[in-house]
Amino acid sequence: MNYIESIKYLEEEVGFASVPGLSRIQALLKRLGNPEKKLRCIHVAGTNGKGSAVAMLSSVLRESGCKTASYTSPHLHRYNERFVINGQEISDEQFAAEITLMRHHYEAMAANGEDVPTLFEIVTAAAFHYFAEEKVDIAVMEVGLGGTYDATNVIEAPLLSLIMSISMDHMDYLGNTLSDIAREKCGIIKKNCPVVLYSQEKIVYNMAKEMAQALSAPFYCETENQISVHKQDFDGTIFSVKNHLIDYQELTLPLPGDYQIANCITVLNACAILQQLGLPLTEETIRRGILHAFWHGRMEVLKQHPLVLLDGAHNADGIAKLAQSLPHYVNGRKITLVLGVLGDKEYPLMLSEIFPLIHQAVLTEPLSERKLDLDSLAKTTAHFHKPVILEKEIPRAFDRALEITDENDMILCCGSLYMIGEIREYILSL
Repeated sequence: MNYIESIKYLEEEVGFASVPGLSRIQALLKRLGNPEKKLRCIHVAGTNGKGSAVAMLSSVLRESGCKTASYTSPHLHRYNERFVINGQEISDEQFAAEITLMRHHYEAMAANGEDVPTLFEIVTAAAFHYFAEEKVDIAVMEVGLGGTYDATNVIEAPLLSLIMSISMDHMDYLGNTLSDIAREKCGIIKKNCPVVLYSQEKIVYNMAKEMAQALSAPFYCETENQISVHKQDFDGTIFSVKNHLIDYQELTLPLPGDYQIANCITVLNACAILQQLGLPLTEETIRRGILHAFWHGRMEVLKQHPLVLLDGAHNADGIAKLAQSLPHYVNGRKITLVLGVLGDKEYPLMLSEIFPLIHQAVLTEPLSERKLDLDSLAKTTAHFHKPVILEKEIPRAFDRALEITDENDMILCCGSLYMIGEIREYILSL
């Protein structure tokens, strides 16, 4: 198959069904010679902050001389974004070759009457195989959904399990309480393998610590940080931080947002543990890695006059963190919100966080079967008494936002990664 055929195969023939369990990907990986066992992996879970953590940590490892792979999901534009080695996405030809190989084994499994893997399991197995074939030093692997039954959880002995912010999301799959969700996310903790946890709610901390202790996994969570922010704007943040593990003065973080400071501190804590494990990280390479980190679609400025800001916040906790950050960056600008959400999110709570900060909104629908329809979204916004325009087509929604926004004000696009990806592609094509 060529690249286009491989995408068509994944999306039209395999489809997007999500089925919990590891047996299918384990069977597929066994057919591939278990490439996951040939890799040194850092495993990253959490509700929010996973992608940013992967980006920062991968950048640090590259700057430290390690041939570093990263696997993330979902993508904003193309599947290639999910497979990255030393900052370079997989080529179309290599991606097609990997999916062609996966298809061969998929069809053999089907012919044998075995359960066949899902799309995410196929892509994850392809990532393990590609990274092993390329002989990377370290693969930083992001969990797709949850932890315990996620396809990436075939990693048996990670160098480090990194668990970022955990909050309510994907309740249909992970459970209806924060404790249930934390238990699923902490399912990536492995026997004797160190765990670094983002500082967060006590219920999550207790769950992670108990699971780590039960598995004799060294556990690190710095809850008392001395933080000084020296500069904060869209060009990035300069801050100092000190805790029991780290001490950095005037560190430059190019990713804007209060929440990125917290993400960065967790990554710095992880780097301290990796240093203890003997990886060749120094303060200089860590600083350079953070300085050169990038992650598209997170408080990303794509246009000036008016200022156009894209943020991948797509659940209540993500929107709350975005809302907390915005006052540092608005500088008196009125905000036009472009918003589309999925119906399985806590969208009333999301709206309650962001709508008090905006002047007006254009509501739209993400490209997903799980989208919340415009009428339902509009009804939820009515009691805020803000001007609202409904526009089903995402490019047209952005055009309408441009029409009604003064050049000295701001357009904020958030609510769904599906929507952010399409808007980003549209803006870059203008």
